[in-house]
Amino acid sequence: MAEAAIQKRQTGGRAAAKAASRTAILDAARRVAARDGARDLSLRGVAAEAGFAPAALYGYFSSKDDLLLALAADDLGRLARVMKEAGGLSGATAAALTLLKGTETIAAASSALSEGGNSDAERLFNGRLIAALKALSDASGLPSDSRQSQCDIVLVAASLSGLAMFSRSGRLSALGFTPEEILSRLDARFTR
Repeated sequence: MAEAAIQKRQTGGRAAAKAASRTAILDAARRVAARDGARDLSLRGVAAEAGFAPAALYGYFSSKDDLLLALAADDLGRLARVMKEAGGLSGATAAALTLLKGTETIAAASSALSEGGNSDAERLFNGRLIAALKALSDASGLPSDSRQSQCDIVLVAASLSGLAMFSRSGRLSALGFTPEEILSRLDARFTR
């Protein structure tokens, strides 16, 4: 009986240590992505930032794509939380735009997604994407029970993604628009 308890504690300790290392790697990857750009993220650069040997990262992520998808999944989780907390479509879209302008991991992760989406990293990403879309749907007040309403939510999400890209690159202001102006139009079109 005592032996089983000791083994359980040791297993729990290893799992906690592995989770802490994974978190440290993700934190280092986020710093590297912020400094160098998410598209230029390299496992070697992340390993150096985290203080790990490059080969050690493969114990946590099978590839750069898996690491990028994990970062994007974390950002999608944050996105869902800020939209839930913001209240209403205009608050949710403004909060989402602020977050999306500050990170490019979600956009960069699109190149890491495959057609089948069968890896654990892709399943996590897809689950977080669905949670973010649900948060946006809840904030909009639109029912999510019809295909048309679901399509509207995807349109709003795609608009936010594009708006963030235009805004982050300075193209929105070059076109003579402000984020607030576009968000106001989105709110007017999709709030019921």
